[in-house]
Amino acid sequence: MLQLLIVAWLLIFGAETVLSHQESGEWSCESDSEIQVLADFRPGLITLDGRNDDWKDIDGSEFPLRPALDPDADHEYPAGQMTVKALHDGRDVYFMLEIDGNYAYDKGENKKCPSVALMFQIGDQATYHDMGGCKEGTDSCTSKACKGFEVDIMHFSIGNAIPGRLYGGNPVDNGEGNGGDRFGHLVDIYAWNPHCRYLDGLGPSGNDSSAQNDWHGAWWHSSFTTQSGYVAEDSPYTPNGQKGTYYFEFSRPLRTMDRLQQDVQFTLGSTAKMSVAFWYPMDSKPWHGSGHYTINCDWIPLDISSGSSSGLTASTVKGSSDGTSISAIVISMISLVVSGFIAYKLFSPKNVAFTPMGNDL
Repeated sequence: MLQLLIVAWLLIFGAETVLSHQESGEWSCESDSEIQVLADFRPGLITLDGRNDDWKDIDGSEFPLRPALDPDADHEYPAGQMTVKALHDGRDVYFMLEIDGNYAYDKGENKKCPSVALMFQIGDQATYHDMGGCKEGTDSCTSKACKGFEVDIMHFSIGNAIPGRLYGGNPVDNGEGNGGDRFGHLVDIYAWNPHCRYLDGLGPSGNDSSAQNDWHGAWWHSSFTTQSGYVAEDSPYTPNGQKGTYYFEFSRPLRTMDRLQQDVQFTLGSTAKMSVAFWYPMDSKPWHGSGHYTINCDWIPLDISSGSSSGLTASTVKGSSDGTSISAIVISMISLVVSGFIAYKLFSPKNVAFTPMGNDL
């Protein structure tokens, strides 16, 4: 029953996206070849709670947000740019998205709340444009027909998500063998084009119970005043219209157990290709599937540094150097004392015991 509901949701949401996914003219893209997102090696730094405190000292990349179907500078998201930050700890990769925007939240209404998505290239032929770019339609797209055009998508709609709480992969949905999230709608999806998008584990050729949602994430807004944590009864958490910044924080293992070509696999010291999308209810009107902004009209390189000391912070390196210097001084002092003690024992006068002379001389 649950899988039927999931498929029905995909058909409804997908149908709307297909109908509205029409570009205004011939596609053109002038992408800056210098832009990138860098994921340095920074272990033990991030607490996944949607807040940006842990990210204060992490450099990010700023991008103007332009309509995905018509990337014209005249139609940029009016509240400002998106800052994308990333790092890894050798096991998981972390992302922080920061976007200025007046607070908008309507509980249970995903399309009246902001939403974000991350998209990554899986197949070598997968393009940013047309979400993979496979030419097959809904009746003919299969893993065989669209082989090489796979993209991996994480989509987070916050209408039922409590700020600061974790959503995404959970035992209930992963137990069903798919990329869904019935609690907060942080879902793990793969696609070949806008018409052929499915939760991991589901698809036109049948379902595979080995799939799961590998993503976790949380959201926050800078206007929130409660730091101890919210519950559902606190909704809408702060008055609508408050000025501030949205924060969306995510993590996922660098490598997953996917064997269906539905997850991107990250490798240390290599470059992946990614994009970020953002939906916002402009003028309090619900957004629609293809009415999103993106950070670029083509893939953005995601450089994942190797797990070496070069990724450590300056303070960490300095602290290590200071600690090494202090240890060296202490060891030198101990060595000096020991050497002095040995020298004293070797060269100090020896006390010879008195032995009386015998009478037999």
